[in-house]
Amino acid sequence: MKKLSEGRKMWLSVMAVFFIYAAVFILFEDYDRKFIVPFEEVSDWHLLLFSLVVMAFLGFLLFRYAKRMDERISREQAEKENSMRRQLTQNIAHELKTPVASILGFTDTILESPDISEEVKRQFIIRTNAQARRLSTLLQDISTLNRMDYAKDMISKERVNVSTIVAEIVQETSFKVETRQMKLLNYLPQSIIIQGNPSLIYSIFRNLVDNATNYAGQGTTIEITATQEQDDWRFVVKDNGVGIPPEHLPRIFERFYRIDKGRSRDMGGTGLGLSIVKNAVLLHGGSITASSPASGGLLFEFTLRKK
Repeated sequence: MKKLSEGRKMWLSVMAVFFIYAAVFILFEDYDRKFIVPFEEVSDWHLLLFSLVVMAFLGFLLFRYAKRMDERISREQAEKENSMRRQLTQNIAHELKTPVASILGFTDTILESPDISEEVKRQFIIRTNAQARRLSTLLQDISTLNRMDYAKDMISKERVNVSTIVAEIVQETSFKVETRQMKLLNYLPQSIIIQGNPSLIYSIFRNLVDNATNYAGQGTTIEITATQEQDDWRFVVKDNGVGIPPEHLPRIFERFYRIDKGRSRDMGGTGLGLSIVKNAVLLHGGSITASSPASGGLLFEFTLRKK
């Protein structure tokens, strides 16, 4: 069923009021009457006919106004979407430029300098591989966001054990956490089951854990907790690290938004992780907020609907 536009909704609402008024006029010519009686005077029918003509004329004018309003809203939305697409395209081009330039630089050096030592060549190949992996991650993140934006109906959902997924993430990131002398504490109860997409649920928790391990600082602690509500599970992922300035909090879920651009790229971040988190949470009927607790660090609180 086609969704009604804002202008058409307004027109139908006003016309409904007119029809209700006409019905009241016909049924109860005088508000003091308690029973339905036919009109006794010809003037009453003339007045009714005049009211219907005025109503039809006003309805026509309102319909034209509603149509123009819909066209204006459509133009404004199209302009906004085009502006967002241009900005996104510019951001993507900018993000792709760095790894592509690095890959070309390293490979050109190898090809144009046949006399370089095997050790130097190996170092260039390692750096080229790292940049290629970063490029692959960026393209994968862009693909994930596009899938959530334009192919929501094609994202399948099934029974997902969130506890198992988080346990796997804790295991996968254990070496990185130990290397940075951090602690990752998983307090989730056993067998948290929701109806969702396993890949996107994994992306939510993996991106939040990676964000904390990359930026919270050495020797910090990351905690993952959950509480059950009537229709949702409420999750909290927090750390006691350096946190971020309050003025950045409203924008951290924006695509390609970085607080420290240089540091983010050094850590291998694509600038899309938290945007993927937010979109995946919304796709699962939840909401997410980020805050800086008084005790320090960064706290993400989000919900996922059970069904």
